[in-house]
Amino acid sequence: MRDIATRADIELLVNEFYAKVMRDDLLAPVFQHIDLPHHLPVLYNFWSSVLLGDQSYKSNPFEKHINLPINATHFDQWLSLFMSTLDEHFAGEKATEARQRAQSIAGIFQHKLGLLK
Repeated sequence: MRDIATRADIELLVNEFYAKVMRDDLLAPVFQHIDLPHHLPVLYNFWSSVLLGDQSYKSNPFEKHINLPINATHFDQWLSLFMSTLDEHFAGEKATEARQRAQSIAGIFQHKLGLLK
């Protein structure tokens, strides 16, 4: 298995992950209002900035989540699907970094949303 090294790898990760999200009983209702053809390139930019350092993402990801009807269970499922997608497609230093970053992002968002005690 290869590591995450290119924007094409990021696109594969994001596409496969969101395909799972949109089929998930818990998460799909939260994200069903999103225009995926418009949103996916934003997510490519986010993860490319985080993992490849390309500086293509210029927004605040937390702001997009403030008013979503989510709780800690949603974050647990989001992480589970993200990790399984990584495990299915990638291995290596960047894949490990993606795992760590996803866990950190989930923790920070939950803290800011008042879901962690």
